[in-house]
Amino acid sequence: MSVINSLFSAFLMYSKIPMPKTEWKEENRRYALCFFPLVGAVCGGLIILWYYICSKLNIGNILFAAGCTAIPAVVTGGIHLDGFCDVCDAKSSWGSREKMLEIMSDSHIGAFAAIKLCLYLIIQTALFTEIFDKKLLIVFGAGMVLSRALSGLAAVTFRSAKSSGALQNFVKPAHKRITIVSEIFMIILSCGIMIVSGSWSGIGAVVGGFAAFAYYRIFSYRRFSGITGDLAGWFLQICEFVILLCTVLSHKLVEVL
Repeated sequence: MSVINSLFSAFLMYSKIPMPKTEWKEENRRYALCFFPLVGAVCGGLIILWYYICSKLNIGNILFAAGCTAIPAVVTGGIHLDGFCDVCDAKSSWGSREKMLEIMSDSHIGAFAAIKLCLYLIIQTALFTEIFDKKLLIVFGAGMVLSRALSGLAAVTFRSAKSSGALQNFVKPAHKRITIVSEIFMIILSCGIMIVSGSWSGIGAVVGGFAAFAYYRIFSYRRFSGITGDLAGWFLQICEFVILLCTVLSHKLVEVL
């Protein structure tokens, strides 16, 4: 029963998808991170469904791209974008580690975060307008699973910058060995789907995802001495942006060559 409750806990925390309410106790969060990548699978599936709807209704590229950008934010409730904004504000302060952690704990959004969020969403939407092939959408959809699997793996293997917080609510009760095995399985599965579906575009996207993961580790350790929930959200957004960018650029490069 704790496995089912862990599934519900993962979706209740990381999505706005209606789920049965579960008691907030450690037993019910033991395997929650194992199910975290499934939220990405739902987002990817909805984006592909949106592609079919747009194809049937002859909807233009701009509206299609706007929908692709909006779907993950609607499904997740913007929880990862919130972390992205908090980290952007902290980075822009150029303060000490303690000062940046304090800024990240503030619920208000600053000017720097607002500017970078707008740029992020505009460029992401523009990149989606360059995707005309269902196979490329499958690459990105699987990339949303990869980003969450990498995030879950980092949660239980990277050093934590704080001893408390939203991330620790899932890390501390986690069965680490099972979580690591589960995340590695999801990483291998998602990478396989990306490469099979997109060929060189898929390879480029996989390389981009792992490059973002390496940068996440270097940046979080250098600036914060570890990771936090906000940094995890920031990484997920950066990872998916890089995966999308590499998918588009790899496809364009193959076309030229």
